[in-house]
Amino acid sequence: MPMPLSTWSIRNPIPPLVLFLVLIVAGSISFKFLPITQLPNLVIPIVVVNVNQPGAAPSEMETQVTQKIEGAVTGITGVKHINSTISEGSSSTMIEFYMSTEIDRAVNDTRDAISKIRSELPNNVLDPVIERLEAESQPILIYTLGSSELNQEELSWYIDDTLSRELLAIPGVASVSRNGGIDREIILVLNPERLSAYGISAAQVSQQISSTNINMPSGRFNVGDQEYTLRTLGSQKTIEELENLWIHLNNDQQVKLTDLGNIVDGTIEQRNLTRQNNLPVITFSITRSKGSSDINVGDAVAKKISELSAKNPNLKFSLALSMVEFTQTTYDSTIYTFFEAAILTILVIFIFLKDIRATFIAAITIPLSIIPTFIFMNMMGFSLNMVSLLAISLVTGVLVDDAIVEIENIHRHMKEGLKPFKASVIAANEIGLAVVATTMVICSVFVPVSFMDGIAGQYFREFGLTVAISAFFSLVVARLLTPMLCAYFLKMPKYLHDEEKQGFIMKRYQSILRWTLAHRAKTVSLAFLVMFFSFGLAKYVPSDFIPASDYGQSRLSVQLPRGVSAKDTDAIMQEISAILEKREEVVSTITSVSSQNVNRGEINIKLLPADERTLSQREFESDVLPSLLALADVKVEFSKVEGGKDLSYNLIGSNSELLTITAQNIAREMRTLPELISVNTSASERQPELTVTPDYAKAASLGITPVQIGQALNIASLGDIEANLGKFSEGSRQLPIRVRLPAADKQNIEILHNLPIKTANGNSVPLSAIASFEFNLGPTVIERYDRIQKIAIEANLNNVVLGEAESKFFELPSVKNLPEGITLTRSGDSEVFAELLRNFFLAIGAGLLLVYIVQVLLYKDWLQPLTRMAALPLSIGGAFLLLLITDTAFSMPVMIGMLMLMGIADKNAILLVDYMLELLDRGYTKQEAILKACQVRARPIIMTSLAMLAGMIPISLGIGLNTEFKAPMAVAVVGGLISSTLLSLIFVPVLFSLMRDFREFLAKKLRPLVNQEE
Repeated sequence: MPMPLSTWSIRNPIPPLVLFLVLIVAGSISFKFLPITQLPNLVIPIVVVNVNQPGAAPSEMETQVTQKIEGAVTGITGVKHINSTISEGSSSTMIEFYMSTEIDRAVNDTRDAISKIRSELPNNVLDPVIERLEAESQPILIYTLGSSELNQEELSWYIDDTLSRELLAIPGVASVSRNGGIDREIILVLNPERLSAYGISAAQVSQQISSTNINMPSGRFNVGDQEYTLRTLGSQKTIEELENLWIHLNNDQQVKLTDLGNIVDGTIEQRNLTRQNNLPVITFSITRSKGSSDINVGDAVAKKISELSAKNPNLKFSLALSMVEFTQTTYDSTIYTFFEAAILTILVIFIFLKDIRATFIAAITIPLSIIPTFIFMNMMGFSLNMVSLLAISLVTGVLVDDAIVEIENIHRHMKEGLKPFKASVIAANEIGLAVVATTMVICSVFVPVSFMDGIAGQYFREFGLTVAISAFFSLVVARLLTPMLCAYFLKMPKYLHDEEKQGFIMKRYQSILRWTLAHRAKTVSLAFLVMFFSFGLAKYVPSDFIPASDYGQSRLSVQLPRGVSAKDTDAIMQEISAILEKREEVVSTITSVSSQNVNRGEINIKLLPADERTLSQREFESDVLPSLLALADVKVEFSKVEGGKDLSYNLIGSNSELLTITAQNIAREMRTLPELISVNTSASERQPELTVTPDYAKAASLGITPVQIGQALNIASLGDIEANLGKFSEGSRQLPIRVRLPAADKQNIEILHNLPIKTANGNSVPLSAIASFEFNLGPTVIERYDRIQKIAIEANLNNVVLGEAESKFFELPSVKNLPEGITLTRSGDSEVFAELLRNFFLAIGAGLLLVYIVQVLLYKDWLQPLTRMAALPLSIGGAFLLLLITDTAFSMPVMIGMLMLMGIADKNAILLVDYMLELLDRGYTKQEAILKACQVRARPIIMTSLAMLAGMIPISLGIGLNTEFKAPMAVAVVGGLISSTLLSLIFVPVLFSLMRDFREFLAKKLRPLVNQEE
């Protein structure tokens, strides 16, 4: 007969000690290499296709670009949804793939599909940019930069050139992006009268500058035995040389550039205005690369900024916003919670065992189980984030369970007179199968959930595998180390053969058990009532996706009517900023006017740390919003720091007019709901357009195409696209040479009427001779969902949870009575939460099946595992009841707590049933076995439950910082743990009794059908 593992360990202590020494060293090293991040490393299978066509109206971009791109990518394998957003001169198509799709293949397939239709796109569009969407694309740091000596253009170039180069050299920094500032360029401001007089268009001037002001490689040439590289030098070295550049006219004459206009060494038009506390600044944001640590990157960037500031005293750097601070606070808070839970757990063990040595042996189980877990976390690419750290904190109480059960059993045998060595061997073997079963149950629950589909499933992956691996190591400790340490370090108790007297509670418990065993039908009926009551409570518990976190910063969007200038928008934003800065919660504000739409802007608000203010981030936003809404002709709304809003739906239909009307009706009704604030739709305002319609007969007779007209207008008003512009070299820097009309003349339509257009024979005609002009209105933004136009309807929650707001939303008359051809789909948090619920219950089902299979294989019995698993529903009632009492929503962290409850409830039942079966094998009657097992195993069950509660209660009370995610989970665990512990001690014995009778009944009926062995 092979020697049990625990016995081998007791008799051979050196190998286990060496094994754990190696694991502790390797785990400690792995811990140092684990990055610290806010969230797990998410892999989002989304590919984005961006196409720019400067000056193009959204309606033209939709038909000429977006629809062709959507058609090309629709046939790619694994496409789930296609979202497109079209604005002036820009089309962005986001292709979402199913989670099972490999992202690299998705990118390659998308690139191949776009390359096949590239020739079908307009000639003047820039090459499509295809890239994967990175979860780490959100900046973790935003700095401001000012100077007493450098102007805005010089500061902008310093950020783009020197600062970016220095910061990108830091390991873990993925990108450095500038916001605000202005770029330098060489501008040729054309004289419209001279253009008309010379008969040359702005497009021709720009094209000639681009083709003549350039240095070109020209091959190789041999002179004798020497080989030379050929270069053609056409680039002008100074502004004076550029001014004297000759331009060929249509009549074969030449003029200098200065004859056509003035050359200015200036800057582009500044549309993006950024200020901090009303002072002009330039900001730059920093994102980290995948797999790097927020903390390490933040520290390295701060160190580099300090060095640059010391070298350049005239530069003033200031940290405006930092997600690193939130990550650091979360990390520190979780580590504190872990040690707090560990200390309280150890204290509970000591109170029960009253033995310092036994308590120490149980206590070292925690580090011996967790530290080796870091090895596998590092191997699997995990990080120390909010989810994995929560797993480590939550599993603390579970890790000591196996050790507690073994130590308590050894203690009991020692009181019967056995020496520690003998007691450890016997007790460890006696409890071994139960310990293995309880650990396998926990692994069976968490492993299936780790492979849930969807974005939410990636949160559970790190959590589930971390718990499962920690539990596995706790089993290794319990089987190899705990019995061995007890055998060599425990001392004999003072009083042997001291059968502990039954106290009042135990006597009452035994009398209750006798009554329940005598009235099994009533007890089972009561159990069913408890179960139905438990699930009945669920509908009264509100639901949510993820509890709102307090990041210590808010993001406010500002919108003014179309047609206002960037300066007007900036002035209003400074007025709003002044209102915000009067609030005691506000530290600073950063305002930024959008360069794409100058009537829009954004204000980033930095708040005091959470423990230094009375209002949470959400409460502050709800409190300050009414004063901002009072501003005339200004639309303001808060959005989540990570982007988007709390409540989000897509309204889809092919009839754009009906779609807009329906969206407006729904939004109007939503604004009447007190549960919602910042209600908004993506139905864009109409922007003024000046349309130019060619006279096709006249244009064709002159050999002029609409493309020529469009290019001429675009270059004259905005300048050519960046790739086509000529470049002026100044050292290592290349400045674009932009050709355009004077800014003031853009307001004079006669300039456009007289704009020269080149004909096929080389002459030119004024634009008005071949085209008509008309003022119209057109959309500013067009959105599409799965190749149909959509309008997004969004809102923030006003101190309510997602489920409560959704129930009100779906009761709105306009939502219940959608017009024919209009559909409503979920998006954002609402979509992810619905997907999470579906996948979670599928994973729970798979986990329960795996739990049953594991117990069947371990115990070689088909019926008794059902007795053990019957304890699972008993934990649900307590969890939902406490959630209801504390007004805590059913959310992702609560689901995590429910998973842990499943493992704990089944563990308690295993300990009871396992000992009942053992006593039956010893010759006890069924009644005696049940009563004896409950008396012996009640103590370790209560010990392990109280140890778990000791760690969870401080978290459930919200003690510490950044507990928004952890507290709901702890509330569910506390409520479920209390109910499952108390009810399983009452109902499991009765269910065991019934199942035992049923087993004997089946055995009698089936025995004649089965061949009997001799």
